[in-house]
Amino acid sequence: MRPAGRSDAVPVMLEYARWKYLVALLVLVFSALYALPNVFPQDPSVQISANRGRKVDDALKQQVAVALQKAGLKSKAIETEGESMLVRFAGNDEQGKAADALRAGLGDGYTVALNLASTMPNWLSAIGARPMPLGLDLQGGVHFLMEVDKKAAIDKRFQAYLDEARSLLRDNGVAFESVERSGTNRIVATLAPSADAAKARKLLEQTFNAIAIDAGGLSSVNAFRYEAVGNVINIDVSDQMIQQVTLNAVEQNLGTLRNRINSLGVSEPVVQRQGAERIVVQLPGVQDTAKAKATIGAAATLEYRAVHEDGDAVEAAATGNVPPGAKLYFRRETGPDGQPLPVLLKKRVIAAGEDMVDARVSVDQNGLPAVSVTLNTAGGQRMFDFTSENVNKPMAVVFIEREPKTIMVDGKPVQTSVTKEEVISIANVNEPFGKKFITTGLERKEAETLSRLLKAGALAAPMDFKEERVVGPSLGKENVERGLKAVMFSFLFALAFFLVYYRMFGIVTCLALVLNLVMVFALMSLFNATMSLPGLAGIALTVGMSVDANVLINERIREELRAGLPPQAAIAAGYDRASGTILDANITAFLAGLAMAVFGTGPLRGFGITTMLGIATSAYTAVSVSRAIATLIYGRRRKLKSVAI
Repeated sequence: MRPAGRSDAVPVMLEYARWKYLVALLVLVFSALYALPNVFPQDPSVQISANRGRKVDDALKQQVAVALQKAGLKSKAIETEGESMLVRFAGNDEQGKAADALRAGLGDGYTVALNLASTMPNWLSAIGARPMPLGLDLQGGVHFLMEVDKKAAIDKRFQAYLDEARSLLRDNGVAFESVERSGTNRIVATLAPSADAAKARKLLEQTFNAIAIDAGGLSSVNAFRYEAVGNVINIDVSDQMIQQVTLNAVEQNLGTLRNRINSLGVSEPVVQRQGAERIVVQLPGVQDTAKAKATIGAAATLEYRAVHEDGDAVEAAATGNVPPGAKLYFRRETGPDGQPLPVLLKKRVIAAGEDMVDARVSVDQNGLPAVSVTLNTAGGQRMFDFTSENVNKPMAVVFIEREPKTIMVDGKPVQTSVTKEEVISIANVNEPFGKKFITTGLERKEAETLSRLLKAGALAAPMDFKEERVVGPSLGKENVERGLKAVMFSFLFALAFFLVYYRMFGIVTCLALVLNLVMVFALMSLFNATMSLPGLAGIALTVGMSVDANVLINERIREELRAGLPPQAAIAAGYDRASGTILDANITAFLAGLAMAVFGTGPLRGFGITTMLGIATSAYTAVSVSRAIATLIYGRRRKLKSVAI
């Protein structure tokens, strides 16, 4: 006899395919290996990176040891890793004191930054395993407050205005004596006596009105004011336009910083504007803070300028008398006296960092490091026009870099920066070229750094670090302990309930829960997802979802047993008939997590990611892994009359 409503499709034996066992075993091994790095603690460390012209060698190691000895600090180890040095300490207090002592002792030649050094075995690194980075609320991290150099942004924009005005008058056949900046916000165009002043004013008004609209939709009245006195045309730039220039510089720098931070592989960074001229950058879970600081704060870029062939550069350097339309630079090469060679370049920039859309490291015909540059359409056209008109004439490449500098204020080291400009190469234009060409004269490390920065985008204006703060690990430690305690207790409560209420199937369920947690940690480590407090909440939710799924399965098995099915058939039917309901519920929750991950930011996105990973793993462990374990226990017992559930 069969109870009413029963289906003849109910299986009579509890079976599980061997390939599924193999998959479960591989998942277990894979998850254990890639979750293992999270067990190893990290050492508070200080990382020292050499600036250009300095080396990381035994002499530096000795210098570091002496500086630490003077400060009364003892390190666990001093290690050299590539082009940087890592000094490990036992605690966070020693780390902070050592960073201050080393900044004061090493000076401007080196960048000193706080770091967390891994203690993970090398064999784990060899297979690509790594611990998941923790967010600022758990592990702490680096908090930068950066300020845009407002004066540099305005000066750069005025220089572009001057270049635009000169090119406009020259291209339209309007003779002029000079186009210069006067005072803070005035451009003065002095025309030749024979020039058509009315035509010049009309051309300038049309061009600058278009600039105002492109800058932010400003009207000509709000942006520029024009005044003609004889053969002199004055263009006054309004305060509103200057504010818009600063705002645009901050917005462009925001985008550039995000691109640069993405190149570091930082998960869930915070890059946002604070006030009118400042940007906050928070980097949670960063392993190499020295590299992060060097990358996001670097203002390295290139400018291509024509050589000013009239005038004596040596005399200009000695007297300070620079010819009109020229600017004095110094070459990287030095003369017989060991001093950099002076050179005069034209003020007009042919192409600059903001014109570059791609840059890659390459080599020149002699096998020396070079950067292959691709310009945008406007920059490529200017470069083609210049090279077409100046074949067999020299063109210079100017390397501009914002270098860190340490100064003492009230007896304490304070980080600032200084802009350095030098001509890295001067070469004749052999033939016209436009959007694509290579730049030589760089060292290998400079070429790699420059290509990365140019690809990420040029900063519209230099930025200074106004504040560098490491979020205290004591707060992170407390949050980690509380979050892990919450997850542990949620797991223990579930374990106790299942052991008491479902007995043997409680053990099956708890084994599946353990594998579920291991899989979540392994996947988050593999994807380099940042673990934060919302992430821990997502894991706790995962435990709850997995519990729900196993409750459905266990109760379904009980129902089948009460309906009169044999134990093995009841187990098989319970899993088969509960799986559809479990998958439906998990898909709904997964879509909610997907929406949070896609449309959310910061903590909400972290919660969404951990929720999605947890739901995917819990569905697999509840439906597949627990069935595999139950089959191992009960599948081959032919005279099974009851199960402990």
